[in-house]
Order: sequence, then structure tokens, then C-alpha cells
Amino acid sequence: MEYIFAGGVKKKIKKLPTKTRGIIAERLRIFKTDPHHPILNNHGLQGKRKRQRSINITGDLRLIFEPVDNNLVKLIDIDTHHNLYGT
Repeated sequence: MEYIFAGGVKKKIKKLPTKTRGIIAERLRIFKTDPHHPILNNHGLQGKRKRQRSINITGDLRLIFEPVDNNLVKLIDIDTHHNLYGT
């Protein structure tokens, strides 16, 4: 699975602590080889985000993506569960 970055996702990642950036890099490596690896908890979203999916980065940090085609996704946003979903 390949991915591209949308908008300000790279900028948001650069603002995160070094340790968190390392975890993101590790999760993206896993995602490239096995997008449905259990550690990622890859799942579809609902409502206005129904075309998008989410993977877990840390306990509270989520990465939102949208499939472009069978082998390409666009990384849409990264933030805490609360900031992304309001819950």
C-alpha cells in the first residue's frame, strides 16, 4: 500500500514530539506492507467521514486516510481521537 500526504499532515507530524514521530514512521511502515495489521486497528468511519478510514498510532493518536485506488491512499489528518471526532 502506498500513501501520499494531503494538506498540512506533514506539518502536523513535524510539530509532534520526536518519540511520537518515530511511532508514526513505524506504523506507516507496517501500513505499507500490511494495511490491516491488528496493531493498526484499521477501520472505516461513519457519517460525513464515511469514505475515510482510521488507523491507531498511539493510544489516543489517530491517522485518518482516504482510499484513492486499490494501492494508494491519501493521508488526510492526524490528531487525538477527541480533536478528530469530538468524543
